[in-house]
Amino acid sequence: MNTLKVGDKAPNFTALDENGNPIAMQDFIGKKLIVFFYPKANTPTCTVESCNLSDNYKLLTDKGYEVIGVSADSQKAQANFKKKYKFPYPLIADVDKEVINAFGVWGSKKFMGRTFDGIHRITFVIDEKGIITKVIDDVKAKSHASQILE
Repeated sequence: MNTLKVGDKAPNFTALDENGNPIAMQDFIGKKLIVFFYPKANTPTCTVESCNLSDNYKLLTDKGYEVIGVSADSQKAQANFKKKYKFPYPLIADVDKEVINAFGVWGSKKFMGRTFDGIHRITFVIDEKGIITKVIDDVKAKSHASQILE
């Protein structure tokens, strides 16, 4: 796994959100951006993390941040997840893992004694010039917004 690091330029991507609308990295030049990767929509920890960012969305936007969630779920799964919890931010349906691979968050994981490939729960904070200023690879789902703002 070759995860991007602080100081790296964020990859130039274009991907579809839960409604099929294109989202491109270049749309966020001049803005601060939070891109958070999560393994699977509607699973317990992913839900807690996504809800924490949703609950703190106004605080994040007041600090000038835009927020995007990314997983390899289908558009339908992402749309259902967003609708169920009323998330105010877009969710990229990265079924082909282009954004996931570009940020380097796909790799070997261990869970309950089993090793498999999957998405690592990692968040990137990107500045107005498209440079990564913070990488959070030890995400605390219940207090994730606080981790971002620290």
